[in-house]
Amino acid sequence: MKFQIDQAVLLEGLLQVQSVVSSRATLPILFNVLIESDGDSALKLTTSNLETGMVVRVEAKVLEPGQTTLPARRLASVVKELSAREIEISIDDKNAATLKSGKSLFKLVGLSSADFPPLTEIKGDKQFSISQELLKKSLRKTSYAISSDATRYVLHGIFTSFKEGKMTMVATDGRRLAMVAEDLDYPQANEVDIIIPAKTITELSKLLSDEGEILVKIDESSISFELENATLVSKLISGNYPNYKQVIPGEARHRVTLDRKSFLETLRRVTTVSDKTNNVTLNFESGQLQVVAHAAEVGEAEETVEVNYTGDTLAISFNAEYIVSVLEHLVEEQVYLDLIDGLTPGVIRLDSAFLYVLMPIRPVAPQS
Repeated sequence: MKFQIDQAVLLEGLLQVQSVVSSRATLPILFNVLIESDGDSALKLTTSNLETGMVVRVEAKVLEPGQTTLPARRLASVVKELSAREIEISIDDKNAATLKSGKSLFKLVGLSSADFPPLTEIKGDKQFSISQELLKKSLRKTSYAISSDATRYVLHGIFTSFKEGKMTMVATDGRRLAMVAEDLDYPQANEVDIIIPAKTITELSKLLSDEGEILVKIDESSISFELENATLVSKLISGNYPNYKQVIPGEARHRVTLDRKSFLETLRRVTTVSDKTNNVTLNFESGQLQVVAHAAEVGEAEETVEVNYTGDTLAISFNAEYIVSVLEHLVEEQVYLDLIDGLTPGVIRLDSAFLYVLMPIRPVAPQS
């Protein structure tokens, strides 16, 4: 096998696929990238960790077709440091690669492509064509709420439902819940509920742009995302996702309109004196909100914000980190905070079909 390729093109492709490579792979071949000629003007770069696989197509001048595997991260490191723009790579029949670029010469030992595990083939006809921009925004609004609790593996991803003409995405860690629902046109026969793993969500988010469509294919255990020059394939999380609708509070008694950026900055300032609990209390009175943080061994801070609150005095405490995280991942100028009382979960909403349920921190009874 022999080909010539632009240094920047090869590096970009390698950086995309190498993130799938596990640092603790059980098989040596899984540390490698599969390089295959795809006609006379392109290469396919493929990596896999047996749970997730990625294929990226890059332009190249193929002088001799073939295929091999080379250490993914090592190859990326070498290509990154090359100063000349054009690289020529040749691979002998023992999978030893020679890289020539300007005055530089490198040799890397590879492994046979015959040992590289094939990517999962999606079987079935459930397909969805989705705007990349729409999917990208939906992931941004939900992915930060995915659980990392090792004992609740079913929460280690985004529950995604294609039903009733909508794409609904939900992520929760048991203390907060983020949900977005968007209209999507698809046949009723394609309705399905799945859980997409967090690792897959991370890789998918890197591939998505603000233009074009993405083709999503789903079967009983796997999912694929196909773009013009890249394909991501992943196993799905098996199990029953909890009934998230049960934790969404009923009709709010109070709705407070907040400037997202201003509220975020207030929280950041006040919580500079919080302790590891990150507790922040929101005190609502007529026309104002007082944001308070107190830590016995650190100090205390408070800041007052004018708001459109007209009800009785109300105090509710939250983990400030969970409020900050949602505000950081939204771009809208205004958010709505819906409240019932000081003990019922609060809900942050937008004018669009998004909500964020936040469990309050129960007040600690004073010791006698």
